[in-house]
Amino acid sequence: MSDTNASFQADEPFFHALLTPHRSLGRTGFLILMGALLFGWVVTGAFFLSRGAWPVFGFFGFDVIALYIAFRANYRAARAREEVSVSRTSLDIRKTAPSGKSVAHRFNPFWARFSVARHAEIGITRMAVEAQGQNVPIGLFLDPDSRESFATAFSRALATAKTR
Repeated sequence: MSDTNASFQADEPFFHALLTPHRSLGRTGFLILMGALLFGWVVTGAFFLSRGAWPVFGFFGFDVIALYIAFRANYRAARAREEVSVSRTSLDIRKTAPSGKSVAHRFNPFWARFSVARHAEIGITRMAVEAQGQNVPIGLFLDPDSRESFATAFSRALATAKTR
């Protein structure tokens, strides 16, 4: 095997993770929920309009609009992504914001340190990679079970990179 092939194999990532925020309500559920809210607003509003309490109709409509805006902001925030890959020669973290802007971080896995902050009742509250004067938080949007799973797999991958 030549030196070129050996360096190519060393650069092959043996760990790759794509971290995305979890959203329990999908598009269909969102449409059903908004349809139910609109139906409730029309029925309730018609009742109050028939009684002469027209301001209730408008203010209840503001509530429906506020919920719609809140859900849209929540779904926009769900577009955030983090890609983490580990090879023998590099640890790469690419963070993509909901706006689409990406920031890439590259570390030498031999010098990188994976730090985990734990709470007795909650579990992992913070994960970060520290090296070269940088501190890059990872998976801030993950739920506690996903943080545990990722931390275990990533720790194992980083240890593997250091021993290869």
